[in-house]
Amino acid sequence: QVQLAESGGGLVQAGGSLRLSCAASRRTFSTYSMAWFRQAPGKEREFIACIWYKGGRTLYADSVKTRFTISRSLADDTAFLQMNRLIPDDTAVYYCAVREGYMLKNGPDDYPWWGQGTQVTVSS
Repeated sequence: QVQLAESGGGLVQAGGSLRLSCAASRRTFSTYSMAWFRQAPGKEREFIACIWYKGGRTLYADSVKTRFTISRSLADDTAFLQMNRLIPDDTAVYYCAVREGYMLKNGPDDYPWWGQGTQVTVSS
């Protein structure tokens, strides 16, 4: 069982930056990846990025890879999402998710464990 807690969301003007954090606890498996998804009102949950727990391997959605950066702290099981040059279309609830195993996946169904989400609102 894994518990995830996101933080760092808020209201920002277009062109600004935010850094989201996701702290994982009660990890019991030996290899895993952490991911970020987002969901805007009336839309499906969208993959943003994921990272292998040891770092070195990442996967990004094309829509954000020039503006967002995923990273992690192995010491305290925390993943980060640095979001730069934010635009109003980035407005959504951002979720952290974890899956066990070596493969990097971009489908919501590939991730059994989810956080509660943190709201990001970008004003124009």
